[in-house]
This record gives sequence, structure tokens and C-alpha cells, in this order.
Amino acid sequence: MNYPSPHHEDDEHEDEVFLEDSDIIEEINVDEEELVDADDDDEEDEQGGGEFMDEADDSLHTFTGHTGELYTVTCSPTDASLVVTGGGDDRGFMWKIGQGDFAFELQGHTDSVSSLAFSSDGQLLASGSLDGNIRVWDITSGGLKDTLEGPEKGIEWVRWHPRGHVVLAGSEDSSIWMWNADTNAFMNTFLGHAGSVTCGDFTPDGKLICTGSDDATLRIWDPKSAQSIHVVRGHPYHTEGLTCLAISSDSTLALTGSKDGSAHIVNIITGKVVTSLSAHTDSIECASFSASAPWAATGGMDNKLIIWDLQQSLPRSTCEHPDGVACLLWLGQYKYVATGCVDGKVRIWDSRSGECVRTFSGHADAIQCLAASSNGEYLVSVSIDETSRVFEIAEFN
Repeated sequence: MNYPSPHHEDDEHEDEVFLEDSDIIEEINVDEEELVDADDDDEEDEQGGGEFMDEADDSLHTFTGHTGELYTVTCSPTDASLVVTGGGDDRGFMWKIGQGDFAFELQGHTDSVSSLAFSSDGQLLASGSLDGNIRVWDITSGGLKDTLEGPEKGIEWVRWHPRGHVVLAGSEDSSIWMWNADTNAFMNTFLGHAGSVTCGDFTPDGKLICTGSDDATLRIWDPKSAQSIHVVRGHPYHTEGLTCLAISSDSTLALTGSKDGSAHIVNIITGKVVTSLSAHTDSIECASFSASAPWAATGGMDNKLIIWDLQQSLPRSTCEHPDGVACLLWLGQYKYVATGCVDGKVRIWDSRSGECVRTFSGHADAIQCLAASSNGEYLVSVSIDETSRVFEIAEFN
């Protein structure tokens, strides 16, 4: 395990702007006599004098340690400054908001880091990779605790049991695996899906497991027997693969979104579809319940965030974006929703009025994932532009 030179940019020099190749909008041929000296031009850009930069950077901290697209981010549930990011450079990094001298590399994966998750007590971190392995890290020592093996293809997602060191993961090979991270012991394999297991989780009470697949089904499992209790498929359910899943805080309802543009709510106890939410016209990429009202939020490639009134099964608000909505997060007391957009912007929406109350600029490409610090003060985004950025959101708690 080595400690690489950290790559951070803090907000001490907010006025400085840096140009990269990805910032070029158009190349214009000019007469050679009009050209300024190249060295002077470079120096001007380094000092923030580039006249073609029209985008502000609203982030208070930028982490640039990665050398590839970023796919996933998670924040510690116990340390409000601790962030972990992972991406296409086959690496994860642990770093701290506002502490540019701290960065710890999670080494050992041989393919993209696709999923990251902290245990509920914040003691352990699981990193899932397209190499098919999950590596478990001890946060206190920073060392590798276990490597959990089994799936034959890439890991799509990793989750922890809400009250213990039990790891659950879904794979591209259509299987779900469960391990005890304290003992490094395999516990169960859940077999039945006929396609990549794209989403899944324990219910908040820890008693059941819900998983969604590219095979257009939702399965509800008994963790102890590894048997399917319910398989939800066919009319009126999804006609194409599931992309996202959320479970209500009382462990009774599962909200799923699909490539077919539909969202459905399933009663986990009965396995029956209780509500169909129809308004999106393209793939739904993210979905989440509000914990403080009978509302839910869905985001899709039709450029919409929709806030749903679940009692009426109708949209409360439709929040239009310039491009697809890749990820969303309810904030604080659930009045506000944050979205990460393909246009590189992070937006904060008032769920009651449907108004966009803040747009955060800084990223140069699509946002892939969002996470909030445990104290609710910071929103962390990761992007295809190879950076992670931190934005202040205390006012939206």
C-alpha cells in the first residue's frame, strides 16, 4: 500500500481558471502575425487570464488523483470529511474534504472500480470492481482486510447489511453473492436472474433482499435460505431491464426504474405491483423515496427529474434539464433534491415547487454519481472528466 502524492485543488484561489483540451469549443485559424508568443499565452492561462473561459467553478474542493473516468463515490457515515472515489483507472482513492495533503490509494483491482460502500458503522469499506472481486478495507488502519471472490464477471453494485459486516454484491454473470466480511466467509449465492444484476440491496430492517436485473425482473429473496420469495415480471411490470432500485424506509415498498422509461412500486411482502408511474419517455437512471413525505423522485435520459405524489400516483413536479439526469439524491430533511446531469452540472431542486434553486458548475463532462457528507454540509460529485468535486449545500439541509 503506498501513499501517492495527493492531487487536490482547494478554493484558496477561486479566480484562477485552468484550460484543458476538453475545454476547447472551436478552433479558429488566424493569421500568423496575429499570434501572441506561445509562452506568453501559456503563462496567461496559468494565471487565469484565458479569455475564453466562461464557466465558473463553484466547487470548494476538487480531487484530481484519478487518471480515468470516475463512476462511483461514497461518503463515510461517521467521518463527515472522508470521501472515497473509484473509476476507470482501476483505482479507488480515500481522501478528505478540505485536507489536500491526505490521499490514500486503494490498490489491487485489475479493472474499473464500479461500486463503493461503507459499512453502517463506518469501520469497513467495500470496493467492487469489473474484475469480479470485492476488496474490503479497514478504515482505521487503511489496510486491505479481505478479498472476496466468487462471481465470474464484473461487480455491478455492493451493499452492506444495515446492522452488521455482511456484504452483498450483484454481478454481470446474473448472480448475487453474500459474504461475512469479519471472517472472510462465503455465506450464500442467490441464483435465478437471467441477466446482469444491475441493482439491489437489503431492506432497511435487514430481513430481506431485493434485486433487479437486465432480465426485466425484480426478485425478493430470503437471505438465510437464498430462495426467491417473489419474482415480479410481466404485465404490468417492466418490459426491459431494470436500471435502479430504492426501498422505502419501512421495508415494505420497492421502487424500480427501467430502460423502458417506466417506474413501478412493488409491495415487498406480497410481491404485487401496487403503483405504476408513467411520465418518462426514455430510460430511467435513478430513483429514490422521500423519507419525510409520500413522495418519490425519478430521473431519466429524457432530461427530466420527476417528483411523484405516491398517494395520487401522479407527478407533483417535472423538472426539466438540458440533458439526461444520471443520478439524484434527496438532501437533508428531504425538501430538496440534487441531480447530476449529463451536461456536467449539479442542480438543487425544491421538491415542493419544482424550481431549480441552485446550479453548481465546475465539471467538464457528465456527472456519474452523487454522495452527501454525513453532516449534510457537502455534496460530492464524480464525473467522466476524471475529477471529483465538493459543493457546499448546508443551506439546503
